[in-house]
Amino acid sequence: MQTFEKQLNRFKTELGFIAALDQSGGSTPTALKTYGVNEDAYSTDQEMFDLVHEMRSRIITSPSFNGDKVIGSILFENTLDREIEGKPSSLYLWQEKNIVPFLKVDKGLEAQADGVQLMKAIPGLDTLLKKAKTKDVFGTKMRSVIKLANSIGIQKLVEQQFKVAKQICGAGLVPIIEPEIDIHSPEKAAAEALLKTELLKQLDLLNGDELVMLKISLPESANFYQECIDHPNVVKVVALSGGYPIEEANRRLTDNNGVIASFSRVLTNNLFSGQADDDFNAALSATIEPIYIASKT
Repeated sequence: MQTFEKQLNRFKTELGFIAALDQSGGSTPTALKTYGVNEDAYSTDQEMFDLVHEMRSRIITSPSFNGDKVIGSILFENTLDREIEGKPSSLYLWQEKNIVPFLKVDKGLEAQADGVQLMKAIPGLDTLLKKAKTKDVFGTKMRSVIKLANSIGIQKLVEQQFKVAKQICGAGLVPIIEPEIDIHSPEKAAAEALLKTELLKQLDLLNGDELVMLKISLPESANFYQECIDHPNVVKVVALSGGYPIEEANRRLTDNNGVIASFSRVLTNNLFSGQADDDFNAALSATIEPIYIASKT
């Protein structure tokens, strides 16, 4: 069985969740500060990314971080181009940890219009996808954001996501489509209804061999995205924590059968640069376990 088929089989038949370790650009200083590394510890972007790679490497090499409970991990391109213990990061994840690697490909968000923030253009995407394919990357992730229940904006956002998704499918990878709904939106439930309609419309337009994943904000109604989970073109529906405290995120996740976590911020909240290895590993294990249990539902 080829690498892609093995990775696809993991998502179809095995339990676990996705660890999103793809903070980039403007979110990196916040991630480092939460980890206990303040901005006075670095003076250039290179130094900043060196430090965040040290953090990510420590997480990935931890005995608490393994394929028994973490089924996939999303990387930033800068991490893809680096090594962990002498091996390219994505190959280390797959070959040493049995964790399926994904790559964040979006370049950030446009200014808000029609109640949404579309993705910026992604120049050089074909070249990036070819590079990812040579490094056993299974899929990609791209994020846009919904602020209000604006039907025109949500339609544009979903159409943009699927247009890029088809390009990614054509390169032999599985795109994670992430139309995040802001959890603080005063129209969150109404936005969810519009989003599901547009997602199902675009899913029905895919060819039989075009497989995608969906990454959604945890909905107001349990099992709201069941029709998406059941769609033949959907490998898996995953959920972002979206700013919910970990207890609330896990509670909502438990209420949504067939949805697994793809958490980022809450995964590293109790990890600090000055921790002894035993304390670090114990804290990571204590965070992973309830996310795994909630994802098993």
